Amino acid sequence: MKLGTKTAMLWMFAALGCLGDTAENIALAQTPGKGDAAPEFRLPIIGKSGFLSLKEANESGPVVVVVLRGYPGYQCPLCSDQVSTFANRAEALASLTDHVILVYPGAASLLEKHAEEFMGDRSLPEPLTMVRDPDMKMTNEYALRWNSPRETAYPATFVVDGNGEVRWSKVSDSHGGRASAQEVIDALRALKKK
Repeated sequence: MKLGTKTAMLWMFAALGCLGDTAENIALAQTPGKGDAAPEFRLPIIGKSGFLSLKEANESGPVVVVVLRGYPGYQCPLCSDQVSTFANRAEALASLTDHVILVYPGAASLLEKHAEEFMGDRSLPEPLTMVRDPDMKMTNEYALRWNSPRETAYPATFVVDGNGEVRWSKVSDSHGGRASAQEVIDALRALKKK
């Protein structure tokens, strides 16, 4: 990915003198690609008191996971556009999956407040669910941490089959270049044909 190879990351952490367990785990994390097992997560649902785990969502079949930028110091307009696009295609998505999980990462201290601001008075149609990623734990496990000022995560989308395997993914190295709802629908249709 854009962060370089594992070896380069380990070298960088070692050079900085911070090669502890946490740094090593972050450096060794790899963004899951086609054929890889999608790392499990259990995240709080925005606007509700419950949690949603990938494993539980996966019990009913394929799952789409969309990692947004969350709150990098402002509400990302491209994230809002992407969520709106997926909401507008909810009916087509619902015919192919029971779960489109939208992940909103950020520092835990004010994440709930910022996530609720992001949602505003909009409610998401099924199968969309927005969850928070406090302190970007899931973001780090998926090796999507964009570690620059005023950044949080690289925008990314994964289609995970009913066995927990990534069947399609798209990771952007910028604010744009994100997966479209149509790309996800096409990936889900291809998965259904198999």
